[in-house]
Amino acid sequence: MNTLKNIYILIIVLLVNTSAFATKYYVNVETGKDINNGTSIETPWKSLKKVSTKNFKPGDQILLASGQEFFGFLKLNNQSGKKSKPIVISSYPNNNNNKNPIINAKGFLNGILLNNCSHIKIEGLTVTANGGNKPNWQKKGMRCGVLVTTSKAGVYQNITLENLEVKDIFYENTGFKRGAKEVKTANGTQSYGWGIRFITKSKDALIKNVLIKSCTVSNVAHTGIKLKGKLEGLKIINNEVFKTGGPGIQFSLVEDAHVKGNSVNYSGSKDDSRKWGRGSGIWTWGCTNAIIEHNSFRNANGPADSAGCHIDFNCSNIIVQCNVSENNAGGFCEILGNNWNCAYRYNVSINDGHRVKKKGVAFQEGKIYWLSGFVGKDRKRNGPYNSYFYNNTIYVKSDIIAKMAVAKVAEGALLANNIFYIEGQSKAVLGDQYQPQKEDASDLKNIIFKNNLFLKAENWPKQVAIQDEAPIFGNPQFVNAGGKDIKDYTPTNTQLIKNKGIEIPHIPNDKKGIFIGIKVEKDILGNKIIGLPDMGAIELN
Repeated sequence: MNTLKNIYILIIVLLVNTSAFATKYYVNVETGKDINNGTSIETPWKSLKKVSTKNFKPGDQILLASGQEFFGFLKLNNQSGKKSKPIVISSYPNNNNNKNPIINAKGFLNGILLNNCSHIKIEGLTVTANGGNKPNWQKKGMRCGVLVTTSKAGVYQNITLENLEVKDIFYENTGFKRGAKEVKTANGTQSYGWGIRFITKSKDALIKNVLIKSCTVSNVAHTGIKLKGKLEGLKIINNEVFKTGGPGIQFSLVEDAHVKGNSVNYSGSKDDSRKWGRGSGIWTWGCTNAIIEHNSFRNANGPADSAGCHIDFNCSNIIVQCNVSENNAGGFCEILGNNWNCAYRYNVSINDGHRVKKKGVAFQEGKIYWLSGFVGKDRKRNGPYNSYFYNNTIYVKSDIIAKMAVAKVAEGALLANNIFYIEGQSKAVLGDQYQPQKEDASDLKNIIFKNNLFLKAENWPKQVAIQDEAPIFGNPQFVNAGGKDIKDYTPTNTQLIKNKGIEIPHIPNDKKGIFIGIKVEKDILGNKIIGLPDMGAIELN
């Protein structure tokens, strides 16, 4: 009896251990067959369609052969790994070829689709989807390189996208031309291609802990990286995003986000007639607690918005710090209505806001500094509230008119320790979002505007509703005024800069301040701030 009992125990242990083992599944278009078991390099599967029919266990790996092109799309539906054992989609070396496997989803709606999934990691793949035949049931819609979505209530978590290349994502075929009015719509009304997109479609669904790291997203019809819905715990780290027809990065209704070390260039591109042709480097809407730092936003284009980084309405605690913003048509600082306790600090802005309002070309002026009460078309404007703007360095070359606008409904603002190096003219303009505010007298409440350095007195127009009560005038003597690097804007006039900043106070009647603290320990270059801060974004040590 004891022997038989021991045999039963041994069988149970073996079954438990076997079920706990993770499996590697190989996919190879040249040597594979979908009737294979897929569990070895010698017996791989052939198609993505086969992968999409399989239910995987925690720790399983789906490995595509390097250097090969896989036509179709890969879908995981209602699947989950574990936090310590995610399901991994990656590659394996093939014939000494270490190039990324390519998923070519031309003619399909998505290259990779995760629906109702948790604990998934996707890495080391290239995804493209350049037009193709539309699904016969689909007259218009969106095509995504990678789409993560939900279709039912639940908490979905730990989705990691790392070292992906997502490129050439278009819904329409080459040669399609958008109507001239399309770029004037809020986000576009036609069919587009998107790079990486997260959407929670069910109101009772939550996606937690998303990491998008070291990915490259390029040449897509609309937004490069977009997240919308109920999401918590977002990290977008060290990605390159360029030549997107819409914004480079955009997220809405997200709580607790960290966006760091990304390079966004040529957002709002119109080098392909299928692109939208409008977009900021990054913008947020309806978000809470986000830190956007140590990124570069360059060459944003479009007839409206298209700033380096702008904070759209209904946000709170969005901190834009230690970024470089260069040659963005829409401008540098843009804070719309019903935003609370947002800040721009220790950033360097170079030749931002060069766009000129002109019928048929652009319907918004570009601006260096804009506080707007806009909260949606035909809605009563309010705010923004308690906007902090300090220790930024702003350079504008002589052939750009630097423009500023402050809405009469704005309440609570601090501007201090900034350097405004404006070589040419400056101009006050109206906040022109659909219905420009009327120009009249206003008495803004709770304003601290003092101790800013201006190259010359006319750098801040007298027509702007708020004025510096204690301005400083002089030349900071940058290392290389007009350069594109942060270090070019290191001041050498130490007598004018060193320890000349003030300690930043709370805005009157603001009990919250900045959620990560008003005091800054390091500048944009990582230099420690000792004693009183210096003027501008770079501390002289």
